[in-house]
Amino acid sequence: MSTSTTFPASGPSTGDPLVVRTVELDPSAVDALLSVLPDDRPVSWLRKGEGLVGWGVAAEVRTQGATRFSDADKWYSEQVARARVHDEVEEPGTGLVCFGSFAFSDEPGDSVLVIPSVIVGRRGTTTWCTTVTTGEVAGQPEAPPLEVAVPPRAPATVDFADGALDSEQWMSVVADAVARIQQGDLEKVVLARDLLAIASEPVDVRWPLTRLAAQYPMCWTFHVDGFFGATPEMLVRRERGLVTSRVLAGTIRRTGDDERDLALAATLARSSKDLEEHEYAVRSVADALEPHCSSMNVPESPFVLHLPNVMHLASDVAGVVHDAETVTSLQLAESLHPSAAVGGTPTPVATALITEIEQMDRERYAGPVGWMDASGDGEWGLALRSGRVEGREVRLFAGCGIVADSDPEAELAESQAKFVPVRDALS
Repeated sequence: MSTSTTFPASGPSTGDPLVVRTVELDPSAVDALLSVLPDDRPVSWLRKGEGLVGWGVAAEVRTQGATRFSDADKWYSEQVARARVHDEVEEPGTGLVCFGSFAFSDEPGDSVLVIPSVIVGRRGTTTWCTTVTTGEVAGQPEAPPLEVAVPPRAPATVDFADGALDSEQWMSVVADAVARIQQGDLEKVVLARDLLAIASEPVDVRWPLTRLAAQYPMCWTFHVDGFFGATPEMLVRRERGLVTSRVLAGTIRRTGDDERDLALAATLARSSKDLEEHEYAVRSVADALEPHCSSMNVPESPFVLHLPNVMHLASDVAGVVHDAETVTSLQLAESLHPSAAVGGTPTPVATALITEIEQMDRERYAGPVGWMDASGDGEWGLALRSGRVEGREVRLFAGCGIVADSDPEAELAESQAKFVPVRDALS
């Protein structure tokens, strides 16, 4: 049975609440959000130039185990209840905001929720700055001066090496999974693999973040506590009662030839293997959201999402939450994790098989990552197309959905395509 451990939280004591100040900025004061992000515990959540960046630590908590989500949610609700907030903007993402990154598994592995000292956000034509301090602050808050940060340096030299398994070993694991699926043990399992990148000097995570944001603007570029990436998959968004989840399952690699890629997209849309995999993922999300929603819209068929390196079958599931006052976006993320898109079907059987045969620690790969404000609104993606940076080493992750007619060599090629975004971002 899994256990849960909550590490001592840093932050204000009972008598020293957080003081939160959000002021609107002239949009011209901030060119690109990443341009003002210093190398001081940076966090980011960006898409198409909008979103949030932050730095410094006003408070944080680390949790583990089966109750890692509820422990973090409880800690944050306590910060919200005691905080003193002055918010001129009053948009989702203003006022008190936390950023989180959660372990995939219930087994030991750190999850983190952090409240930055400074947050800069942009939504449409509105730009703002939030500062978080402790103690009383006299008078009306003013926006702190923002300056262009010292830009990150590119890694001088980066060498790549196999992670837990080499290609042949991983294909053998895939073949084992296919055999078990064909025997009827389960319908689908998602198997991940890792790749190590060793740089000649410590990697400044802002370098790959900047490249990912530029090269994959349709994805959500994220970083929390050393875990970064550009995910195309929105696990759940809650905004003023509306809940949405983007499901991706079924993938084909792009060739770079537009005419050929259109033909491949049509092939993907007709692929029984990929449609079956996608149906499992959509069903798992709809089943998880239904208890929390009064009405839901589940598309009958997927569309093809085109990204620079791959194409995915995609569906957007939407609903209206029963009680936005009590069900936070983080609680919704917990109810959805792990979905069939990152675990398999049936999920308990699939996750047990992952533990048995995958032969590596996923850490926070494929776990929820994102942000939440004081109202409980927020966005939580799945930490895909991602890596964990620690000094000179970056550990890259990629995963593939395995079903009865999966081919190990084709799955290996798909995993290699999914490594491309982070691998190229380090060059």
